[in-house]
Amino acid sequence: MRALFAAAALGAASVLGFAPFEVFALPIFTLALLFRLWQRAATPGIAARLGFTWGLGFFLAGVSWVYVSLHEVGGMAAPLAVIATVLFCAYLALFPALAGYLACRLASADFRQDVLMLAGIWTLTEALRGALFTGFPWLAVGYSATPPNPLAGFAPVLGIHGMNFLVALLAALLAHGTASWARTATVLTVIGLLAGTGQLLRGMAWTSPVGAPLMVALLQGNVPQSLKWEPERLPLSLDTYARLAQEHPAALTVLPETAIPLFFDQVPDELWQTLMRHGDLLVGIAVRHREGGYVNGAVALTQAGAQSYAKRHLVPFGEYVPPGFAWFFDLVKIPMSDFSAGPPRQPPLAVAGQKIAPNICYEDLFGVELLEALPEATLLINLSNTAWFGRSLAQDQHLQIARLRALETGRMMLRATNTGMTAAIAPDGRVIASLPPFTTGALVVTVQGYTGLTPYARWGDTLSLLLAIGAVSPACLTAWRRRSR
Repeated sequence: MRALFAAAALGAASVLGFAPFEVFALPIFTLALLFRLWQRAATPGIAARLGFTWGLGFFLAGVSWVYVSLHEVGGMAAPLAVIATVLFCAYLALFPALAGYLACRLASADFRQDVLMLAGIWTLTEALRGALFTGFPWLAVGYSATPPNPLAGFAPVLGIHGMNFLVALLAALLAHGTASWARTATVLTVIGLLAGTGQLLRGMAWTSPVGAPLMVALLQGNVPQSLKWEPERLPLSLDTYARLAQEHPAALTVLPETAIPLFFDQVPDELWQTLMRHGDLLVGIAVRHREGGYVNGAVALTQAGAQSYAKRHLVPFGEYVPPGFAWFFDLVKIPMSDFSAGPPRQPPLAVAGQKIAPNICYEDLFGVELLEALPEATLLINLSNTAWFGRSLAQDQHLQIARLRALETGRMMLRATNTGMTAAIAPDGRVIASLPPFTTGALVVTVQGYTGLTPYARWGDTLSLLLAIGAVSPACLTAWRRRSR
């Protein structure tokens, strides 16, 4: 029982390794201690329970903002919101539970084999979490390695799954490497090599500037979600964005996801003219299909006409109803909750002399999907309505995720959000400018488009997943031989 409590505490403490705290080495040590607990587990079932309780502590501490979204913003009764949040976190905890079960089943007396096996299993179960039932890869351990962490240099090469592998590899080395001086020397050597190589990779310029610098105004209306859809609040919302656009002229003005709580065809022409007075416009807004239904869209308005992007990776329970869950929307108040998904491949939008790849809300969690706009896209822009998260850790965590996307693609990532974090991120993952959250304002920043492909943009997740599979394969072969005797 004490081991289970220890695992839960380690999971909760791991959240301090992510934004806004960013004690970047902490997840390596807490994961190493979890691996130690797995080493001592008498059976795979016990290891699975340890993994589950670690995951429950980790996700209850790290994604507690789900309760905020359901209760404080969505209006679900508090007891039901607590139950829903716990069940969701329990589902997420099944993945470290699976990792623990497999780690115990495949454990051997071979130090190197076990270290690689742990790193590979952790990576593959995290990849499964990011794909199953449309995926939820939030708080993957690799996100704790954003700059200035030396491991950040590997992001343009291996992507987030490769970052997960490296963090788990270091944890496994620490967990197994203190039994002898020889092992300790091996651990210190590998840590030094990874840190040194990562630092060298951070100095690599994988992409190059293209086109002239561009002045962009990212507008943050700071409209509370509870008031956003109230009809009497509409004029004030429209006036807020019109005023911000006029006071902060730029070649490109960007409004966040569903900034204007109307369908695109309902917006008065006068407002479009006001917003475009100084240049081109990119706005997040719902767009109706001619054949019926509507999409969560990003519309670019230029002198040459209109172009649009339709969000393709929708949020279950927030933007569409999974089969059999229509009753869920009787418990919450979510306007426009039945969007249609956009097509998988959509061309970048030609705006203000750049080719822009928009992504909406949590689409930027799925890095491999953003690669489909490359190499044509020169600039990435995320439009989010993070008012759903309230005053929670989600704001900073989402910004950290966006920093990895900039690193992976070698492109600037701009974020226009309703309440925060509105920011501009350089291709090396640095936040070069941001607005304070929960304020009304405009972030005016000069940005640069980039061309070229990082190794990750060329290979996607293939290399990192093959690395993980290759790391697990020797342990699987050993276990198969053991059972065949």
